[in-house]
Amino acid sequence: IKIMTISNAIQPASITFNQTAPASRADSPFAPLTAYFKDRKFEIVSTVAYLIGIPVGIFENIHEGPKKEVFDRLEENKSARIIRNLSIVRNAVERNFGAINKRMKTEFLTLLSMPELVPMDAVKQLNDDGVNCYKKTTRLCEQVIELNRLISDRINNCKELFPTWINWDYIKDLFIMPNGLTEAGTKKASDTFYEHKQLYPYQVYINWTPRDVGNLLSDDYKFTDVLYQQHNDYFEEKSKTNDASPLVKSSICSFINASSKVAMFVDCENSDPYKMCAALTNLNQDALKKISKIILFDDIRTTRAWDILGNYTDIPIEHMMIERLKTDKSLVDIKLVTRACQEHYSGGVDSMILVSSDSDYWGFISSLPTARFLVMIEHEKCSPAMKEALSSSNIFYCSLDDFYSANADSIRTSAILDDIYDQLGDFIFNLNDMLDSALTATRAVMTLSERKQFFDRYLRTMKLVLDGEGNVDFELKR
Repeated sequence: IKIMTISNAIQPASITFNQTAPASRADSPFAPLTAYFKDRKFEIVSTVAYLIGIPVGIFENIHEGPKKEVFDRLEENKSARIIRNLSIVRNAVERNFGAINKRMKTEFLTLLSMPELVPMDAVKQLNDDGVNCYKKTTRLCEQVIELNRLISDRINNCKELFPTWINWDYIKDLFIMPNGLTEAGTKKASDTFYEHKQLYPYQVYINWTPRDVGNLLSDDYKFTDVLYQQHNDYFEEKSKTNDASPLVKSSICSFINASSKVAMFVDCENSDPYKMCAALTNLNQDALKKISKIILFDDIRTTRAWDILGNYTDIPIEHMMIERLKTDKSLVDIKLVTRACQEHYSGGVDSMILVSSDSDYWGFISSLPTARFLVMIEHEKCSPAMKEALSSSNIFYCSLDDFYSANADSIRTSAILDDIYDQLGDFIFNLNDMLDSALTATRAVMTLSERKQFFDRYLRTMKLVLDGEGNVDFELKR
């Protein structure tokens, strides 16, 4: 079977098949996929939904929207609980403002005397967490201002709940009522909310320009797209909100399982280590155990991130650093082809996973008819001619760009921190040596006891001071 091309498909739907395809090379169990549906992610929307106070029942929808496992996890986080319960109380006041305000004026009731309008379980949980959300006042707008102040003061405590790849200021802005510490600001926000209540997610108040986008919290892809639009921005990290489709993943596993011996050959010059890590961490780990080895063909000028790939997979890794004969000419491709042929003819490898977008490898692939190939490319690096050649020869290829890359952030962070540590190593100095030099230069005399106290009081408490341009200075206590 050959799957019809469906471009940019995000929502799950049935897959249409059109015709019977010729047999794939080396009896491959599938035909090439040139387009497929993405698998949606819900981590960001689940976290936002929890914090803005979406009812728990919404999290139990298995098809779309916020997920219960995220709700359960955040329930154990005090900072998240506080923001959620403050949002629940504020939303109850916004939704029932007229009724609450009337009873406060005519019946002289307090906010805590109307459990049918204000959820007391949220108030109690806030008290248990050390937050008093009640303000003694006869004016309801002042209570809203107090809730806005409490949320504004505490929302930054939830910054660590979100990954660094999403703009925290855009997330934070959802919780901050514009001009919300004034009566005029609270009135304007309430009027907007009442007028467009159906356009707010699950009719819960957030700070946004209401418009009909369907379910804003349906999945991470849609949410980030709309969120960035609200700020006249564009979210580019789409692989952080989607994963390759189950069909693509199962096809890769089928390729591996149908092999007698499979090895992975990676052209490090034409591949991204972070996307590679994302692919490995999102595939079936039992199937990956059948891969005998991953061989990295690395030029001395490529990124050091490949060095720590082994920390993120149990597959044996052989890292080959390829020296250059001429400074302007890499030998990675010829070394890869030579080694792959050796593994095929002498090492018993019948199936190869080639990770590269370089069209030069087509000569190698087309010249080895006794081997089975699966090619992992990157969209922008791979030419249409290469994709067409693979497709017309029924050689399966998939894109590393399509795999969910948010959980590969750790390899990127590790690579960056390792490099920074190396750079910091050039600036190592000894404070005891500096103190000795200072005592000599100033001709000051200290006993051992005085020296220790001086060191502990002034040098041990030394701080780094960072300016807005990233320049570092040292500050000593005086």
